[in-house]
Amino acid sequence: MTGRVAVLGGAGFLGSHLCDRLVARGDEVVCVDDFSTGRRANVAHLLGNPAFTLVEADVSTSVPVDGSLDAVCHLASPASPPDYLARPLATLAVGSEGTRLALELAERNHARFLLASTSEVYGDPAVHPQPESYWGNVNPVGPRSVYDEAKRFSEALTFAHHRSRGTDVGVVRIFNTYGPRLRTDDGRVVSNFLAQALRGDPLTVYGDGSQTRSLCYVDDEVGGLVAMLDASVTGPVNLGNPDEYTVLELARTVIELTGSTSTIVHRPLPTDDPARRRPDISLARQLLRWEPTTPLAVGLARTAEALVAEQRLGSASEPGAGSE
Repeated sequence: MTGRVAVLGGAGFLGSHLCDRLVARGDEVVCVDDFSTGRRANVAHLLGNPAFTLVEADVSTSVPVDGSLDAVCHLASPASPPDYLARPLATLAVGSEGTRLALELAERNHARFLLASTSEVYGDPAVHPQPESYWGNVNPVGPRSVYDEAKRFSEALTFAHHRSRGTDVGVVRIFNTYGPRLRTDDGRVVSNFLAQALRGDPLTVYGDGSQTRSLCYVDDEVGGLVAMLDASVTGPVNLGNPDEYTVLELARTVIELTGSTSTIVHRPLPTDDPARRRPDISLARQLLRWEPTTPLAVGLARTAEALVAEQRLGSASEPGAGSE
């Protein structure tokens, strides 16, 4: 499918890569972002391209996109723990009212609606790996619930729209994604470790580091999003890398990869931090013919290179100042 696509949250880490991919294949893209967690720098290279339009708006209050659309991709939401813990009400609003407005935009245009949900809907899973049929183990009143429950509600609203109004929808559950454009203060494990290692600071491991994560490189993740956008699949469908690493293994890999002199320090586990996280991607393989292909070491090296380049650019553009 090629056409006119609205990408809500399109200046964010993942959203901006999706905008790139869609423009590159010939789509016209309308990027909507309020820049609360996204960055103009992520889409600056697309400004001036006639196939790209940037609209600044908070989609939890309005989605001011004019003209016809063939698809609406809803990626608008704080996605890292520091961001959604700092913006709890805004996170709940974009998952609820923002999803409703995005669905109505898709319905008015008879457009396909793609919801970027999350592996956080599984909470601290009692089933491993996590298939889409698993209902999850979420603390509905804990601090992380503002993100977990916002996404669970957005899924419920999306399926209610589909059943009651016939809206063409597709729901994906995204597992940990990393790559260029992750902010150094993002708070996710890869950006934390790389930033600390490049500075020579100790890498912060919460708990004993035995908790596991499955990390998907952003180019692979975007390939899955586009495959879902083009499919006639409702979902939900897991999109992530089934290779599983302990956090301690990841920390040691980052230190080795960067040649850092950093040590590792341990801190108490955050509340409701999941012990294990790994996607069952059987449905993605079967329905979308998709699976990730980028090895962890390759993805981490590309991410580190991009982070170093960004820091150099920030220093060059702001004499006397540090990185962005």
